[in-house]
Amino acid sequence: MSSAWRTVFTYNKYAQITANAVRNSLKEDLRVAAEKRGTTALRYQKWENGMGGQQVLLNPVADTPKKA
Repeated sequence: MSSAWRTVFTYNKYAQITANAVRNSLKEDLRVAAEKRGTTALRYQKWENGMGGQQVLLNPVADTPKKA
């Protein structure tokens, strides 16, 4: 019964759960760096008449000041 998780959720959900568990087990400085790598930026650009318009960033990640 090694694949019992498949009856409950998808592989993507399984991968998300395991990635969060690994990140939460890391020390603070490594955890923060791992969480930053896990964020995804999405942009879109409207094209008209063969010309690309301005790129728009969806859900921009706010830069948080580093703790001293």
